[in-house]
Amino acid sequence: MKENEPLLDEPLLEVSKLTLDYNLGKRKMRALDRVSFQIEKGEIIGVAGESGCGKSTLGLAIIKLLPKIASIRRGEILFEGQDLLKLSEEQMNKKIRGQKISMIFQNPQDALNPVFTIEKQMVDILKTQRLYKNKRIKSAKFFRDQAIDRLKATGIADPAARLSNYPFEFSGGMKQRVMIGMALSSGTSLLLADEATTALDVTIEAQINKLIADLAKEYKTSVLYVSHNLGVLAELADRIMIMYAGRVFEMGTTRDVFDFPSHPYSAALLESMPSRQEKGKRLLSIPGFVPPLDNLPSGCSFHPRCKFAEDICKKEVPPMEEVTPGHFSACFLDTKRGRKRLQWI
Repeated sequence: MKENEPLLDEPLLEVSKLTLDYNLGKRKMRALDRVSFQIEKGEIIGVAGESGCGKSTLGLAIIKLLPKIASIRRGEILFEGQDLLKLSEEQMNKKIRGQKISMIFQNPQDALNPVFTIEKQMVDILKTQRLYKNKRIKSAKFFRDQAIDRLKATGIADPAARLSNYPFEFSGGMKQRVMIGMALSSGTSLLLADEATTALDVTIEAQINKLIADLAKEYKTSVLYVSHNLGVLAELADRIMIMYAGRVFEMGTTRDVFDFPSHPYSAALLESMPSRQEKGKRLLSIPGFVPPLDNLPSGCSFHPRCKFAEDICKKEVPPMEEVTPGHFSACFLDTKRGRKRLQWI
């Protein structure tokens, strides 16, 4: 650091060498393998990759909502400088979940209780938040007004009247808006969105994604957005992280990853997008499948499917290296290529 250079704020979230296994009897599945990345305050990070690459597991690990068969072998999850892995379940519930970190799941129907009104569910969440606990607010009208404001912020028409409705009286898109309102109602610092729009049609998906981006900007909230849809991430994310078989393969600004994909897997994913194919041409399909996590190939786990694979790829795991400033990739091919667009086709 140069003399008199101002100190930068520490990242909101810093994940370091996070390694996680799923234990299925005698089988051990390495779901996350030395995953490291940072999220700055107010930043939107997109996480992409095929099913089974560890994207959802990563989000659940951050908020510590993993199933009992999961065990974290090593690593740190520093949130505002505090290692979440060292916090108890009680501390997570009182200080972190729903207070500073919130999560939006793929299917809002599973997250909303069908026997309670939207008002009761939103008010119950508001009452648990430290912001209002510290002020010792007991007025029912105050909490109702807060719930109305949150629904209004998410674009639900006539929010005061809709509070008395039950979840079944809302469409899928409106349920997701309710979930977003709940997630951001406490001034959340970090929002984890796990395939938040996958169950919605394309038009509603675009509306919800714009809503997330707008509210994140308004509330100055950081977002970790998990999606299989690179087109969605191109519109939302400041940076993109590509995952494969539990490892981070590439990370950089959205422009760098899209314009100069540095890993063959990233290039293949991008060229599989319908929007990148000329009309009338057959859509690219990456050969093979993501390997089972309890039987990963040696070396680079992508080498059996990679058209650029060499002998070293089969024997050694490529380290994550900086290709250009702020753009990282785990591929032996980078050392020979420089800043050129990698073409899969």
